[in-house]
Amino acid sequence: MAVPNMVIVHVSDAPVSARFYAELFDVEPGFETPRFVSFPLTDGFDLALWSGVSDHLTAPRTSELCVTVPGGPERIDQQFRDWTAKGVTVVEEPHDEVFGRTFVVADPDGNLIRVAPVD
Repeated sequence: MAVPNMVIVHVSDAPVSARFYAELFDVEPGFETPRFVSFPLTDGFDLALWSGVSDHLTAPRTSELCVTVPGGPERIDQQFRDWTAKGVTVVEEPHDEVFGRTFVVADPDGNLIRVAPVD
């Protein structure tokens, strides 16, 4: 059985984006090259940043990385305050959705990062 073990976020400059994600998530890269950097997030699951281009892909690359946070709405609001203190670009302020409190920020390339409650 094939099981996903990595999320790849396409970026324009892997080292610049790596510094952003390292500070945002307080994690160090596990693997680094000039165009590909990966971070071990949990046992067997990585976040990778890639500045490579494929001539064979024709579909647009769109995604939203979701970070789930335990602790209720007040914890989501605290995460928002913590990240805005680091200077992230806010796309959506904290608000309530059908699944709970949430907000969205962007990385240096405009890739979306949503924070939401643990289900």
